[in-house]
Amino acid sequence: MKVSVVILNFNGEDLLQQFLPSVVKHSHSEDVEVFVVDNCSTDDSLQILEQYPEVKLIALPENYGFAKGYNVALQQIDAKYVVLLNSDVEVSENWLQPMIELLETNEEIAACQPKILSFKDSRYFEYAGACGGFIDRYGYPFCRGRLSKTTEKDCGQYDNSIPVFWASGACFCIRLSDFKQCGGFDERFFAHMEEIDLCWRLQLLGKQLFCCPQSVVKHVGAATLQNNSRKLYLNFRNNLLMLYKNLPLRQMKRVFAMRWFLDYLAMFQFLLKGEMSNAKAVFRARKDFSAMRKEYGAVRAFVQKNALDKSIKTIYPHSILLEIYLWRKKSFKDLKF
Repeated sequence: MKVSVVILNFNGEDLLQQFLPSVVKHSHSEDVEVFVVDNCSTDDSLQILEQYPEVKLIALPENYGFAKGYNVALQQIDAKYVVLLNSDVEVSENWLQPMIELLETNEEIAACQPKILSFKDSRYFEYAGACGGFIDRYGYPFCRGRLSKTTEKDCGQYDNSIPVFWASGACFCIRLSDFKQCGGFDERFFAHMEEIDLCWRLQLLGKQLFCCPQSVVKHVGAATLQNNSRKLYLNFRNNLLMLYKNLPLRQMKRVFAMRWFLDYLAMFQFLLKGEMSNAKAVFRARKDFSAMRKEYGAVRAFVQKNALDKSIKTIYPHSILLEIYLWRKKSFKDLKF
């Protein structure tokens, strides 16, 4: 098979009922197959799938989370390209072809994402990916079309296909051989930041990531993980683990000194606002990162030893926080790479 669309599901009965029909309708081709990978759901997800005999099911014995769930599933799939698609994404006609054609034209492009608009208001970009992802020098992610929590209106301003630092896990199209060569997702992440970490490792191997805005999808966002403090914890912890694995040695001391200051500043701000669960999440993330850092020593050594290109041009060389809060930058176009 040339293309496999793979949807990871955990207790997403309502989401499958709402969004799977568009995937089945607009992915109909003899070169395309659709899989649902079920993370041991306890709702009626499997009953919903009985309505779609053309959809193949991979039933996992427990909830492996996003990272391990996909890793295990992709071991059972034989395709040239896989599209990892969130269960809360609505696709439209011709959504697959532009991304596949982009990867076909250049073997150095390992993965790409479409333009991702908000399902709730499709005039605007969606938070998780927008029109391609980047990180700043301290590891903070942002997007072409989304700085901090502010999403831009889509006026066609980002309709050119460009290299990006990361492609969104909401709709992540990747050559399966590159996914496997890079070792797949880091399963200890469980969820959040795993696609950014994978994209960083791909670039260290000399590969590129692109946004392909000729393909358009709509994403609900925040539908598959509702516990905000849990999400905050995973984002902080996994971001630090990602930096530790992938940063060149010459940048480590400066970056981690600044992150120590910024992370505890964030925790203090949560305390001032009375958000105790969020403050605890940041503190626990820092604590668990320190504990996990030792076991990541061998992983870091392996990544750095095999890196072919450590000068990645898609990392923003300044602080995105300063750009937003001090210099009042409002859009991606205001940034100078």
